[in-house]
Amino acid sequence: MKTLCLLGATGSIGQSTLKLVDQHPDRFRITALSAHTQVDALIDLCRRYRPMHACIADTNQFAALRDGLSAAGLSTTPLAGADSLEAMAADDSANTVVAAIVGAAGVASTLSAARAGKRILLANKESIVLAGQLLMETVAAHGAQLFPVDSEHNAIFQCLPSGGGRDGVRRLILTASGGPFLGKTRAELAAVTPEQACRHPKWSMGRKISVDSATLMNKGLEVIEAHHLFGMPAEAIEVVVHPQSIVHSMVDYRDGSVLAQMGEPDMRTAIAYGLSYPERIDTGVKALDFRTLAALAFQSPDGETFPCLGLAYRAIGRGGNAPAVLNAANEIAVMAFLEGRLPFLGIADIVGEVLETVHWEPAADLSVLMASDAEARRCAIQRIH
Repeated sequence: MKTLCLLGATGSIGQSTLKLVDQHPDRFRITALSAHTQVDALIDLCRRYRPMHACIADTNQFAALRDGLSAAGLSTTPLAGADSLEAMAADDSANTVVAAIVGAAGVASTLSAARAGKRILLANKESIVLAGQLLMETVAAHGAQLFPVDSEHNAIFQCLPSGGGRDGVRRLILTASGGPFLGKTRAELAAVTPEQACRHPKWSMGRKISVDSATLMNKGLEVIEAHHLFGMPAEAIEVVVHPQSIVHSMVDYRDGSVLAQMGEPDMRTAIAYGLSYPERIDTGVKALDFRTLAALAFQSPDGETFPCLGLAYRAIGRGGNAPAVLNAANEIAVMAFLEGRLPFLGIADIVGEVLETVHWEPAADLSVLMASDAEARRCAIQRIH
């Protein structure tokens, strides 16, 4: 039986993971749960799954978590704060860590799980974007297993040679849905609202990642991820827009073969693959009916209307702390957009300005990268206010 530490249990990835746990109670047991600020929701999950540990990232909520667990008669140990998240990720009570904390806040706990040699289901893309080289080195040094949960990278993992090698690989092809604004012009995007940007046509996701999908920054971050996860140069990673979201990504081989992973747009498929690998288990996701599928369309992304994708390629070319700067500036800009303080088109403008402003440094260690992250956030905030 696999024992699971679920970091980010109240988010969309966390909820999809719990559905799989409910479906396969003989295979998976929850031993640790975390949430950012939703203490009542975390307590409810503890009543349901009775983990050994529960951590609320917001230390101001510790008393509420402690008292709520006590009132529920649970023996679950209450924890709070970033240090506790790291400790919980490394604890022997779980052999598998689902890293689903959104943003840079999830990097340290993911690294902690890697140092502990865990099986890691990586849904926190910032861990790769901000500290990709460091994370991959840590995974290799400590014998951890890393399974990407992003549907695109999970698809590539499934299409690569056994063990994730690159023998005979010519290109990685990431598919993008195009988001809610596919086909729009810059003029049409000038006055879009957060509600419109979060209305993704295919996927049910959190607000931040939904906005990233709308700007194509999500795809840019995925290009950076693929660069680190699969050891491929940026010029060998291509993005194509595929509005149907049936082909999740492809691997192009030198002999002319292209392998594609296909399926309904449901995150349970990717999560289940990481949880059960090398087995495959039932997920509740309906099978594709090829007799009823409409035509599958592919097109080039519109880099002029959606410049965030090009900014991500620029960050890969610079290397060092540039991806960390890109990611941090984007987080601040997206937050400002969601709060009504920045227009939609201003997101790319802020990210581009910060990427050009923050001093370049080599990605020597996490402290350097976090310092760059903090500087980029300060720089973005100054430009927004």
